[in-house]
Amino acid sequence: MFVYLCRARLMRIVAKKTIVAFYTKHADAKVALEDWYEKVESAEWENFAQLRMSFASADHVGNKRIVFNIRGNEYRLVAIVLFKVKMVYVRFIGTHQDYDKLSEEQIKQI
Repeated sequence: MFVYLCRARLMRIVAKKTIVAFYTKHADAKVALEDWYEKVESAEWENFAQLRMSFASADHVGNKRIVFNIRGNEYRLVAIVLFKVKMVYVRFIGTHQDYDKLSEEQIKQI
């Protein structure tokens, strides 16, 4: 008899180097970004509603982009989240001021 155990896949994050490079320049963001990374890496999200259970302030801004507030909204992280294949692609990390300089269209294209 063949027994098949079904286990939900965890999210995979692309661009850890981007995160490390950012907190190397902005040391005060290190703990918050590492915390974000660990939470995402251990998540089993299947949709945006489940993601919001982990990150209540996350916003879906279109084109599969999700904006995360980092360190009390001092920094912003934009990621493409593909729920079906369990992938998260970090596309932007910056100060809140840097994020505010981006247009809505730029955010959807990064």
